[in-house]
Formats: sequence, C-alpha cells, structure tokens
Amino acid sequence: MGLKGIFARRAEMFAALGRFMRNLGLLYKKNRRIIWSVLLVLIVAYLLFSIFYKEKHVEPLPIVATKTVGLRNVNVYGEYVGRVRAQQFVEVHARVEGFLEKMTFAEGTYVTKGQTLFVIDQRQYKATVDKAMAKLKKDQALERKALHDLERIRPLYEQNAASQLDLDNAIAAYESAVASVGMSQADLDQAQMELDYTVVRSPISGNISERHVDLGTLVGTNGKSLLATVVKSDTVLVDFSMTALDYLKNKERNVNLGQKVENRSWQPYITITLADNTKYPYEGLVDFAEPQVDPRTGTFSVRAEMPNPDHVLLPGQFTKVKLLLDVRENAVVVPMKALIIEKGGAYIYVIRNDNTAEKRFIELGPQLDNIAVVERGLAQGEQIVTEGYHKLQPGMKVQINNQYQNAQ
Repeated sequence: MGLKGIFARRAEMFAALGRFMRNLGLLYKKNRRIIWSVLLVLIVAYLLFSIFYKEKHVEPLPIVATKTVGLRNVNVYGEYVGRVRAQQFVEVHARVEGFLEKMTFAEGTYVTKGQTLFVIDQRQYKATVDKAMAKLKKDQALERKALHDLERIRPLYEQNAASQLDLDNAIAAYESAVASVGMSQADLDQAQMELDYTVVRSPISGNISERHVDLGTLVGTNGKSLLATVVKSDTVLVDFSMTALDYLKNKERNVNLGQKVENRSWQPYITITLADNTKYPYEGLVDFAEPQVDPRTGTFSVRAEMPNPDHVLLPGQFTKVKLLLDVRENAVVVPMKALIIEKGGAYIYVIRNDNTAEKRFIELGPQLDNIAVVERGLAQGEQIVTEGYHKLQPGMKVQINNQYQNAQ
C-alpha cells in the first residue's frame, strides 16, 4: 500500500468517528431526561448501599503486657542536709594566772588524755605551797603540845589536884590546835592544787588545735584564759532537721527515732554522701530526736552517731543524709509505668480471669525508684497491665503477650 492509500484509510476512520459522535449527540438530545434519571438512580443506590451494607469482619483484640502483683519489703528513706560535729569539743583554759612558759605539743596532732600541753610560771605557786606546808607543821606542833598538856591535866583533875577550869582550858586549847591543823591542811591542799594547775593537761584524747596564745603571755584570771581546743572525732555526730510531717508519719508507723527497739527487724540508720558525691562506707544510728518542733521552721532536730576511724569527716562539714525511716514489710508493690494519674486519683488496669480489663482506683503509699507501694485497692496475685493500657476501655477483652514492648 502506498502513501496515498494510507492517507485515504485514515480519512475514512475520522469520517466514521465523526458520524458516531453526531449520532451520540442526537441520542443525548432525544433521551437527555432518561439518561439523567438513570444516573441519579445509580448514585442514590450507591449511597444507600454504602450506608446500610457493612462488611462483616472481626476487630483484632488489643495486645497488652501484664505483671502478677507480688509482695516485697520496701525500704522508705528520707533525704536531708546534715552537718558534722565532733562528739567532744573541749576548750583548754588556764585555771590560774601566770606567764605562759612552755608548750609541749605539736599543733594539729593527736594528744592523749592527761598529756601535758602547757606550763605556766610556777615560782609563785611553789612559794605558796612551801608557806602553807610550814604553817601546817607549826600547827601540828601546837596540836601535839596541847595534847600533852591535856594528858597531864586530866589525871591531876581526877586526883583533885587541878581545878575544873584548868581541865576546860586544856581541852579548849587542844581542840583549837586540832582545828588549826585542819585549816592549815586545807590551805596546803589549795596551794598544791593551784600549783598543779600551772601544768595544763589535755582533758580528753583527740586532735588539738593551734595554740591561741604565745609563750610569755599573761594567762589566767586577768589574762587570756583560752589556750587551745581538743576535738575528739573518732566518732562524730551528724545533725539534721526533719519536718513535722515526717514526725507524724513516723508516729503512725510507731517508729520512735532516737530509741533502739530490740524486737524490731530494722533500726533507723543513716548513710551520708560526701562533697565529691561518694558514699561514706560506714552507717550511723539515730540516737536522739528533739521532743518538740521549732515553731519558726516547722522542723525538729535529729542526731545520729557515726564512726569516723579514718578521720575523713571533719567537724563543721555539711553532707547529704539518707535516713531509713521505715520498712514496709510484705507490701503490695506495682511498677510506676503501670500507673495512670488523674485529678480524681491514681488507677490501674487489672485483667480478670476472663481476660477483660477492669479500671481499678487504688490508694498509693511511698514511691521510690521505679515502684510504688499500694495501700488499698490491689491484692497479691492479681494481674495488672504494664504496657498497652492506653488502648483499653473498661470491660474490653484483651490479648496478653508479655513479650510485647511499647506496641502502638
């Protein structure tokens, strides 16, 4: 077929298409109402079919992860700011007046009880002792003479060779001499005591501070009396304050701070954290609680005794205190991620035996770490939803899959 034949064939095709379109237009003009009516009927039928016909199918059950409620002992802690102080802090004072002559210790070192620390000029006090001793010896000699006189007069009086007055005078002289000896002995003791006070000794064993006075300084009554301080810090005291609310909670649980209860399985121990956030290796026991609340702060003071064998804790140091307030024995506990908190309270989904979900409101107790104690509303052995509760409604059937994690 040549090029002329191809063009002729295409012309025939376009002519036939034109005739079809003209016939279709004529058909539409003649039957326009019928066509629109048919289309309207088809649209209405489709809409009715869409509304009233529902394909029957089964919705899949929501998948949840569950946990069986158990019992465990829960330690309840309180955290406070504490301050360390020495178990004993003793000031060393000069008890007699004089010039400071000697210092027999190295500042900042450990001293023992009774160790000599300072020596005050002793010459004045030695002279006073010698004077008192001499007077005592004189009075003792007079006492002996008065006794001999009495012993001579008494037999003479019995033989009527001496009068009653002579006997009375002899007795009075002897008793006066005895009294003088007693006074002289007391003067000697006092003088010796003051002499002893010139040697200043450590009242306790502990670390001593730097000296507060220089050698040659007048110390004592009219001078500076504070010489140094001795701190015993093998055991330290940790002071901190608790709120009145903590106190009331402790009373409800019959926890008596400051009193060691022998028949209790636990005691109110504390642990402390140092400034570098390391935990101190020893525990301390609360041994005192203030019997009244400070109305200005609403708190009361608590004290714990803490061993300090390595002298890591320094008096005056601040530290973080963690106190064991209570041990809830056999408490019902749930993971925090299973709780839903609303304005009306906290609730949890419990799975019944027929695998339906129950919305259960509960009363919460202490919350710590990732668990919470349930005071009321839940019992041991019940199954609770820990994952997937956001898809649940009360009474809904569920599918349990404990390998399920954060499925949406």
